[in-house]
Amino acid sequence: MDHLYVIKLGSSTLVNHPEIFEEITAIVHRGGNVLLVAGGAEGIRQKYSQIDREIPFLTLVSGDEVRYCSPEEMPFIRAAYDEFIIPIVNENLRKHRLNVFSQSGGENDIVFGAKAKPLKVLKNNKPVIVRDSLFGNFTGCNVEFLKATLATFDVVCLTAPIIDKELGEFINIDADVLAAHLAIELEAQHLRFVTSTYGILTDVEDERSTLSDVYLGDEIHSIKGRMKQKVRAANLAIQQGICDVCITGPHTLEGSGKTWFWNMEKELNDMDLLNKVVRIPSISQGEHELAHYLLDNIQYPGVTGRIDEVGNIVFQKGNGPNKLLLLGHLDTVPHIWKVESDSQGITGRGVVDAKGCFVNFVHMLRDAEVPSNGSLLVIGAVEEEISSSKGAHYIKDHYSADAVIIGEPSGEGSLTLGYYGLYKLEIIISRPQEHTAAKDALSVIDQLHVVVEEIRSRVRTIDPQCLSSLIDIEHSNAKGILTVNGILNFRISPPAGKEYASKIELEFGEDVIVKVLRATPGFANPRNGALVKAFIRSFAKEEKSIHYIKKRGTSDMNTLATTWDATPMVAYGPGDSSLDHTNHEYLHIKEVEATRTILKEAVGEWFRLKGSE
Repeated sequence: MDHLYVIKLGSSTLVNHPEIFEEITAIVHRGGNVLLVAGGAEGIRQKYSQIDREIPFLTLVSGDEVRYCSPEEMPFIRAAYDEFIIPIVNENLRKHRLNVFSQSGGENDIVFGAKAKPLKVLKNNKPVIVRDSLFGNFTGCNVEFLKATLATFDVVCLTAPIIDKELGEFINIDADVLAAHLAIELEAQHLRFVTSTYGILTDVEDERSTLSDVYLGDEIHSIKGRMKQKVRAANLAIQQGICDVCITGPHTLEGSGKTWFWNMEKELNDMDLLNKVVRIPSISQGEHELAHYLLDNIQYPGVTGRIDEVGNIVFQKGNGPNKLLLLGHLDTVPHIWKVESDSQGITGRGVVDAKGCFVNFVHMLRDAEVPSNGSLLVIGAVEEEISSSKGAHYIKDHYSADAVIIGEPSGEGSLTLGYYGLYKLEIIISRPQEHTAAKDALSVIDQLHVVVEEIRSRVRTIDPQCLSSLIDIEHSNAKGILTVNGILNFRISPPAGKEYASKIELEFGEDVIVKVLRATPGFANPRNGALVKAFIRSFAKEEKSIHYIKKRGTSDMNTLATTWDATPMVAYGPGDSSLDHTNHEYLHIKEVEATRTILKEAVGEWFRLKGSE
């Protein structure tokens, strides 16, 4: 699951702030999968009030107070969730027309654990041992069942009572810790703890004293009570999971009170932002969290920021007529693995393609000097890695610029002048099945390969330099009708022109349907002009030679070039592009720093050249 949120909601939020369900609905409508872990304190309070029973507590020798989950009390605790918490979740989600699956974690052996060791508590100021507490620890869950349920329902909600299989009894577990374990086991991308405060407060008397970041090894002396467990759970998740982790509030996912947890060192200076951006998963169509993190945290003097109608993050510095656009992209391909940093660099999904490039652009908002007659536009586009190119299409139709630098890995010493285009076809062949021993029998899969070779021949007559690959085949048999679907990709060289697709015949008879999924032309920028000259001077200032390249891949440059073909465009950024889309992306810090220096000088030089025209 590429867009899985695990969200721990405290019972006070569930009971008293139904607006939280609007935010959860928004996540679902964006294509996210949601696993809610519901707290139960308010439901337990209501249940015990209903039966006129006092809630028992124990004071640990540490001084912390915990609910006493004795065998006599567990039926009431379970009933509190079943009668008060789960109905509230179901009612509110169904009001928003969402399908929901809700139950306690222990039912049907979905989540299981083990009873904890006896507790050492204080009674009458003397330490005693309590052996019958049914409080326990997480040991595992039915991952396949949960993934299947998440794929079927809009929202899955679990509550804290889980099952100890060895004892054959339900045990209680801290809901925050449960949420962290589930995020780890399910490889969730995002873990959120919604609280009644503005995140973690450095001064509990000042509701606006939010601690924005917690790094490895940080000691937080201001936390008390229930917040200790949230911090414990958050640290567990960043150390063992792949998710980003945030404590949010009050009673909201989207408000200003956020404390982020980072599995990284604190003193990273100019590498701090890059390390954070790589640690916020943003697979295509799941860029929301990264875009909003940047909007909240990039607060440079003279820089304005917003998220546009399709989800692109847009920053601007200056308001002059000479406009330079630095265009990167926020999204990555799947899958996500744990980000690791060392003294030399960083590995993680998207660090090369192309978060390192985009973070360099963001640093230009702070570092580059924009003259009064200039404006610097920095945009992180959405959906660059999928066929929709939604972000770039919107930029093409709603923005303008005098020149564009695309954020894609070129390597420190190279400048990308152009890209091949992408011609992507879906081939569907359907016909009744026949015996394979029949005379002249040709299977639908064989027929697919025949059609593919014929299409390749036709495309080569238009573009002899093209490259092609059959990247996917699916086969099915439904009620005697055999169907094969194939996806055929072509990389189209810039000389083929903008209208190449209209010259290719795709008719193969009634059994064969060929759909054009994408027909993006190639683009090559000439070496003359102010933009390339700005880079030549920047390289020369650093006493480096410049190497020009044209890539056989495709970028947002191609999408812009469908109508911006007169606008100068190049691509530049750190990273080895041979690592794009691989599980070995690694970016060297020295290369990030070197490309940032060259970029800064090139941006400044472009504004100087435009000002002298």
